[in-house]
Amino acid sequence: MKTYLKRAVVQEFEKKILPNKVLILLGARRVGKTELIKNYLKTISTGSYLQLNGEDINDINLLKERSIANYKRLLSGIDLLVIDEAQNVPEIGQILKLIVDSIDGIKIIATGSSMFDLSNKLGEPLVGRKNTIYLFPLAQMEFSEKENYKQTVENLEERLLFGGYPELIQYETWEEKKDYIFEIINSYLLKDILVFEGIKHADKIYDLLRLISYQLGKEVSIQELANQLQLSKNTVANYLDLLSKVFILFKIEGFSRNLRKEIVKSSRWYFYDNGIRNAIINNFNTLDLRNDVGDLWENYLAAERIKKQHYKKIKTNNYFWRTYDQQELDWLEEIGDKLEGFEFKWNEKKKVKIPTAFAKAYPEADFTVISKDNYLDFIS
Repeated sequence: MKTYLKRAVVQEFEKKILPNKVLILLGARRVGKTELIKNYLKTISTGSYLQLNGEDINDINLLKERSIANYKRLLSGIDLLVIDEAQNVPEIGQILKLIVDSIDGIKIIATGSSMFDLSNKLGEPLVGRKNTIYLFPLAQMEFSEKENYKQTVENLEERLLFGGYPELIQYETWEEKKDYIFEIINSYLLKDILVFEGIKHADKIYDLLRLISYQLGKEVSIQELANQLQLSKNTVANYLDLLSKVFILFKIEGFSRNLRKEIVKSSRWYFYDNGIRNAIINNFNTLDLRNDVGDLWENYLAAERIKKQHYKKIKTNNYFWRTYDQQELDWLEEIGDKLEGFEFKWNEKKKVKIPTAFAKAYPEADFTVISKDNYLDFIS
């Protein structure tokens, strides 16, 4: 029996399927984009939609001839056109522009797993004609639809180790879950990057991900990474950019308003999914056997917070804060003039105070310690 969790974007998704507009659904492979559409299609009358796949050569050929006559023929009697993995269709932006502009009332959904392709190919042609929604691995706010507080607490270790890819729910044993995540990495995850022209060193991408895996919550120097990988600084910067565009990593910058001692030039990198991080370093040991629980906790909270901000439309700037004399805050949010600092602590017994330099420089800022006691308020 397949379990399907209602996704946080459902209402927004349905609201944005509009006549003569393209709804772009973006996210990493296997995060549930196709499943979301499949569930939506069940709710509309059959026969009124056409589904194409950008990885199917026959489907690509149907769209190839860029003429109004061709598209009118193809979409006769069709209200909704769905194109999965649209980034693989050559000239997709121009094609969709022509369809949207010439076929009255047509609604279009296009999904893609790589932002660099889709945004580059769609950006210009579809100005004013598109809406974009992001989908991530399952968030705790989505799991909460189906589980009570007791189950959430019991499942925390599993989430820290295996992350939130939707299909993991189907697997009973940890061994099966492990195999599934390795399968994702080997078959899907880097697929978009490796077909991208100019990637000559597939193995270096893995090495780069491994280095980032061991530096969660620490400043990452691109120059240092470049030295370790024996690549140029530009190549490493380029790879990191691609990894963020296919939704594997995201970057948090250092914050500063005025203190000379504040570190601003460096960044920290996090994984959108803990399971992917653990698979990269091939470590699915239980928490009692690990020495990186603090890192797992920090990555989990950062990724969950990002999902929450996206899904709840919370417009905020996220930073970390640190001074040269090692005073630091894990997470800092700026909304307008308001500053809120957070410290992530796995061990609730450790007493944590707001850093003196921060309290002095930003006396009006709020400060909260996020531990296992209150983390659900922070992420869902």
